Amino acid sequence: MVNTPWDDSPKEECGIFGIFAPGLDVARTTYFGLYALQHRGQEGAGIVTYDGRVAHIHKGMGLVAQVFNEENMSHLLGHMAVGHTRYSTTGSNQLRNAQPYLIETLAGPLAIVHNGNLTNAPMLRRNLLQRGVGLSSSSDTEIIVHLLAGSGGSDWQASIRMFMAQAEGAYSLVILTKEAIYGVRDPWGFRPLVLGKLEEGYLLASESCAFSTIGATMVREILPGEIVRIDKQGYEITQGAPAQPRALCTFEHIYFARPDSIIDAKSVHHVRQALGRQLAREAPADADIVVPVPDSGTPHAIGYAQESGLPYTEGLIKNRYIGRTFIQPSDQLRRASVAMKFNPLPANLQGKRVVIVDDSIVRGTTSGPLVQLLREGGATEVHMRVACPPIMFPCFMGVDMATQAELIAAQKNLEGIRSHINADSLAYLSIDGMMQAIGESGGYCNACFTGSYPIPVTLEIQDKEQFEGVFGCG
Repeated sequence: MVNTPWDDSPKEECGIFGIFAPGLDVARTTYFGLYALQHRGQEGAGIVTYDGRVAHIHKGMGLVAQVFNEENMSHLLGHMAVGHTRYSTTGSNQLRNAQPYLIETLAGPLAIVHNGNLTNAPMLRRNLLQRGVGLSSSSDTEIIVHLLAGSGGSDWQASIRMFMAQAEGAYSLVILTKEAIYGVRDPWGFRPLVLGKLEEGYLLASESCAFSTIGATMVREILPGEIVRIDKQGYEITQGAPAQPRALCTFEHIYFARPDSIIDAKSVHHVRQALGRQLAREAPADADIVVPVPDSGTPHAIGYAQESGLPYTEGLIKNRYIGRTFIQPSDQLRRASVAMKFNPLPANLQGKRVVIVDDSIVRGTTSGPLVQLLREGGATEVHMRVACPPIMFPCFMGVDMATQAELIAAQKNLEGIRSHINADSLAYLSIDGMMQAIGESGGYCNACFTGSYPIPVTLEIQDKEQFEGVFGCG
């Protein structure tokens, strides 16, 4: 699958889901849960169910609605399930890397879905190979499966604790066993995981937005280092590993999470508006209107307009049916790629000085063409405002931020970026302002802005091209 040139946002890694609910069609429920989490990954999807005797699996490449249909879902029987929607980070986007991973053990079936990235995956992989364990994929999720299966723990809870003692990096897991569903969140809390309730049982998901889709209610967020077990008795939460200094990914609030989700006990939509308001205080512009880069920049632009007093209006119309594609565009189409996704609204732009608000700039491949589209639509000035600090460092915790050589803010200063995108002015939100808008002074991973990683990043893993495929969600 091709990462198209009109898609310059950070790429999330995966959405995960799990449910234990006797008497419910768990496969169909999981399908709709994954559908609500589609924004977290669009390259592949899969579901495993268990009926008390046999585990059933179906997975494939593509969107959730492309992978599943009535025929293949009719075989997914049982009272518990786990599901996954995938965006590959450094691993290749092939079916053999798709999740869930399912194996048979002496203790029964073991299926795992994973959101995150193990920073010590190369070492763990070598250890497994030296023990004679065969691996069939380039995913660190397969490493997790074999670490759990071969741990020698007295039960799955003990095996999970043994895994947590070895693993470093970002991982939120949902695990299916013969008797229960387990949810696990890493001790730093890089990736979100939430517990929900239905009348028939309990469920886990990456985000709370998956619950409202299926009529469930949120119980609470799983905290860093916690293990939750869901079975016929209900749920039980224990501390699987000591919590480390919390490092929730800031981009959950900036871009990744769906606006109607609750992350870290905060409404994502409200946080994004607060980021926009803070941006307006820090970087006002002498302009006539505020327009968003739809859709990810919309709540930030609303906040900017509220604080600045400038009218908010649409200036760009987005074709929502263009995203990742299996068809490689020609050189001519590539040059026109942004125009394939966005069209200006001349009636709103003609003769106007425009503030355009985006959530982030990664490679800078989209911002320049967007500025040009606004000028072609009649804007007399275009002032770019970005609702996060400059992204200067790659992510090793499961987010595709590109290599440092590809990050425009790592290669150019502010004036260089402004000139490159041909804006009349350019400003980013400060780190202090971002944290003020989020409402926290710490507890978040800002490594892509600062280069200060919560977990030491070795030279081995820093060379992402050399070790491509050795680690990465799914």
